[in-house]
Amino acid sequence: MLIRIARASLWNRRFAAALTIATIAISVALLLAVERIRTETRASFASTISGTDLIVGARTGPVQLLLYSVFRIGDATNNIRWDSYQQIAAHPQVAWTIPLSLGDSHRGHRVVGTTTAYFEHYRYGGGRPLAFREGRAFAAPLEAVIGAEVARKLGYRIDQEIVIAHGTGRADITTHDDHPFRIVGILAPTGTPVDRSVHVSLEGIELIHAGWQSGSRRPGSTAAAATDLTPKTVTAVLVGLKSRMAAFSMQRQINQYEGEALLAIMPGITLAQLWSLVGVAEGALLLVAACVVVAGLLGMLTALLTTLNERRREMAILRSVGARPWQIGALLVIESTLLTLLGAIAGLAVVVLGMLLLSPWLAEQYGLYLRPLAFTLREAGLVALVLAGGIVAGIVPALLAYGRSLADGLTPRT
Repeated sequence: MLIRIARASLWNRRFAAALTIATIAISVALLLAVERIRTETRASFASTISGTDLIVGARTGPVQLLLYSVFRIGDATNNIRWDSYQQIAAHPQVAWTIPLSLGDSHRGHRVVGTTTAYFEHYRYGGGRPLAFREGRAFAAPLEAVIGAEVARKLGYRIDQEIVIAHGTGRADITTHDDHPFRIVGILAPTGTPVDRSVHVSLEGIELIHAGWQSGSRRPGSTAAAATDLTPKTVTAVLVGLKSRMAAFSMQRQINQYEGEALLAIMPGITLAQLWSLVGVAEGALLLVAACVVVAGLLGMLTALLTTLNERRREMAILRSVGARPWQIGALLVIESTLLTLLGAIAGLAVVVLGMLLLSPWLAEQYGLYLRPLAFTLREAGLVALVLAGGIVAGIVPALLAYGRSLADGLTPRT
């Protein structure tokens, strides 16, 4: 009975009610959107590399090593000698290795020198292997495999030639134009830095740098004269072990290696450390969204309080037909609950529709894969908190209406 009366009352004030519902809907949509983007970004962040037990590089900070070897951010302070890499690869506990040589770029995209083991053993997103959208892996020194985003942004196709630049800046100032690379493969999208990378062989890296010193070619030197393309150094090494139980002992052995100063890190642990550094920003976004929700509920409370005086006649009529004071108060609580519920449902609809429309663009531009219909318990808990806040917001006008209704009931009628 009270629900039917509350619905009729809200319909009678449908314009003001619609504005209140819209305010709550926007607040809920913002809260859920921030939470969804936060969780999906974290999941995408954590799934950048999978199945790699150790990352080895020159001794530096663990986060810095992770950033330049996996996320292609920043530069290495030093390289690893080739003989040190060979000793690591030959260790009895090592199942596979992926050497990485960094330091060059192509039109703002990092160039990664590696071996075909990269395409065989690199995993992301919980163990998914790399796949080719077109073409194949490189098989000669001057062949290249590009990521999906490189192909999309620059409009590259198979058999097209590209020139690699020395250094990692966006401007290709010093180029290796004497040895262009031919694109032989385009990788399928992964949502990781792989999409933004150009992959070539270690031999190709050695070939284009033959005759170079301190970032420039020595006068009179030529790369064509290079015969020995065995790498002298690599920037980092991804290591897969035969048994993950050996990860700690292998890490300790590498960190204590006497040949040169090396550092071995476990990607999962270092990813958690890195996320803890950027976690302040996600907390701030969530706080802002929560404040917007509180503002929406306060707006609803203000609307209910403002209409109390205007509804004295309505409440007097209800009292005259037998409504008790607690029923008048309950009516306002039901109204606030209905407004919050409708606002939450509208907010959910906005989030689902928005993600359905934007998820292809976010996946293509930022590698962020959203699941529009996959709601989590945490998101359900946030919606429940909003509903609880709506009920609490309705208690204040309900108490005021209860007091007025009781006073009106005790006032002698003339």
